[in-house]
Amino acid sequence: MIELPLRNVVYEKIKSATSMTDEALNKSLVKSGIILPDDRFNKILLDLEIMGLVRVSWLTKDTRRIEVAVQEVEEDEYEKQNREMIEKDYEASFPGVEEES
Repeated sequence: MIELPLRNVVYEKIKSATSMTDEALNKSLVKSGIILPDDRFNKILLDLEIMGLVRVSWLTKDTRRIEVAVQEVEEDEYEKQNREMIEKDYEASFPGVEEES
């Protein structure tokens, strides 16, 4: 059996819940048989936040909210030009329809 890195396991737990507190995440990990010391838990959360996969914010003095970060897909300039050209060709394929400027 291939064991996933802890970071991946933690991310999958967060991803399945979309948003949760750090306490709920820790309880979920314990139920799965994964007991992490606080420093290791915080390091994993920090790594995931640096990679842009999660956002961590403080709810109260002792409670953090962890949520999946929305990934913005950057459009390739070549793909954008290609799509615009295809749209222009498609519109030009209708005879008798004039372009509005």
